[in-house]
Amino acid sequence: MPSKYFPASPPISSPRIFWPLVTVAGAFLLYYLVIIPWEETRKKAEEEILLKRKILTQYNEILQNRSAIETNLEKAKKQIEEINKKLISGETLQLAAANLQDMVKKIAEKNFLSLRSFRVLDPKDVGPFRQVSLQIEFLPTNSMLNLSHFIADLENQEKLINITDMDLLIINPRVPNALQGNLVISAYMKGSKLQEKGQGK
Repeated sequence: MPSKYFPASPPISSPRIFWPLVTVAGAFLLYYLVIIPWEETRKKAEEEILLKRKILTQYNEILQNRSAIETNLEKAKKQIEEINKKLISGETLQLAAANLQDMVKKIAEKNFLSLRSFRVLDPKDVGPFRQVSLQIEFLPTNSMLNLSHFIADLENQEKLINITDMDLLIINPRVPNALQGNLVISAYMKGSKLQEKGQGK
C-alpha cells in the first residue's frame, strides 16, 4: 500500500520500462543467437582455409620432390646404361673371357699382329665389377707401328679395355723395331652382386 513516504512504483507495463527491457533482451538474443555463432563459423572457416593451404603446400612440395626424384632416377638410369655399354658381355667368366679373346683377335688381325697364345688369368673383384684379364703372347714383329696401333685400338674401344701389364723383348739390338713379348689385357664385367640384382628383376 503506498504511503506518502514511498510512492508506488510505475507498473511494468509502462512504456518507459517495457521498451528498454525489450531492447536489452533483443541485444542479448542477437549476441547469443547471431554474433557468437557467426564468430565461431568465421573462425572455423579460417582454420579450414589455413589447413587447406597447408595441405596444398605439402602436396606441392611432394610434387616437386617427386619431380626431383624422377629426374635423379632418370639420370642414374642413363649412367647405368652408359656403364653397361663399357662392360664386356657374358654372364659367366668363361663367356666374358671368350668374348674378350675374340675382340683381341680381330684387332690383332686388323693391325697385322700375329698372336701365339692366350691365357685367362684369375679374375679380380673391383667394387661391384669383376676384372677379366687375358695374357697374350705375340709372335716377333718388325713393326713397332703395328704394335702401337694394336694397343691404341684396344684402349679406344667402346668397351673399357686396358693394358695392365706389358713385357717386351728386343730380339736383336741392331734391329730395335724387332719385338716380341706378352701383354695383359683387362676388361670388366658385372660382378656377382650386380648379376644377382639383374636376375632378381
